[in-house]
Amino acid sequence: MKLTLLVLAAGMGSRYGGLKQLDQVGPSGETVMDYSVFDAMRAGFDRVVFVIRRDIEEAFRAAVGSRYADRIEVDYAFQSMDDLPGGFTVPEGRVKPWGTGQAVYAARQLLDGPFAVINADDFYGADSYRKLAGYLRNTADNGMVRGCIASFVLENTLSENGAVSRGICSVDVAGRLEKVVEHTKILRRDGQIISLGEDGSESRFTGQEPVSMNSWGFMPGLVGELERLFTDFLKSRGSELKSEFYLPFAVDSLIRAGRAEIQVLHSSDSWFGITYREDKPFVQAALRDLVARGAYPERLFD
Repeated sequence: MKLTLLVLAAGMGSRYGGLKQLDQVGPSGETVMDYSVFDAMRAGFDRVVFVIRRDIEEAFRAAVGSRYADRIEVDYAFQSMDDLPGGFTVPEGRVKPWGTGQAVYAARQLLDGPFAVINADDFYGADSYRKLAGYLRNTADNGMVRGCIASFVLENTLSENGAVSRGICSVDVAGRLEKVVEHTKILRRDGQIISLGEDGSESRFTGQEPVSMNSWGFMPGLVGELERLFTDFLKSRGSELKSEFYLPFAVDSLIRAGRAEIQVLHSSDSWFGITYREDKPFVQAALRDLVARGAYPERLFD
């Protein structure tokens, strides 16, 4: 069974101030994506599909994709504002694509088997890929959308340099995801972890909540459901210039409708990522430590 790793790499990197997906953070010039692909290959993934923008294709293929061409099958999908279900058009004034749900939708023609979804700028650790691969190898479609999520603890996923977006997960007694609620502005303030709503409201968290870091595994049945959910989203919010069709929102909608069963996997590894440029030194130090402890070779790809 061929396993595909879908890497969402089309983000603008506006808060970071550049194409963070191409930034070198490893001791031998590796990107965060290099570690993701390396771990996925070790876990048994056979193909990697990068979702990128057309305007970064040349630089991306040269700086990233070329590293893996003789090691794993590589494909590309392209996220653009006008890649929409039939009958819809981009509203005048919109400048960004429609979010992570649309990014997966952009790769729909390449997702004909089990696949995992990750962010390009997040480090998930080898255990996450092993557990995702294990689930995907041992799961079959049964009329519902079957999938899993590699969850992390909220307090271990925050940035000291600004607010972050996180999906807060609720889990039932059988270890299945009950719902995931996207919070787009979570930060530490006065020793507390709070979420600021668009309406000015505040929510407080303990820090121990399991969160979605966009590390998912799905059987291919998700793809057809995304078309329907994206269509419904555009009907209700397609005229909003900054609305986003988040993947956690799509999954949550399917769970509430009784159309999906998502198993929650708990990774034993630490998550870290680059949201702001100031996060880079921490990521570099963390990777050096992992290399020193023997978790990774000094140079991933010669």
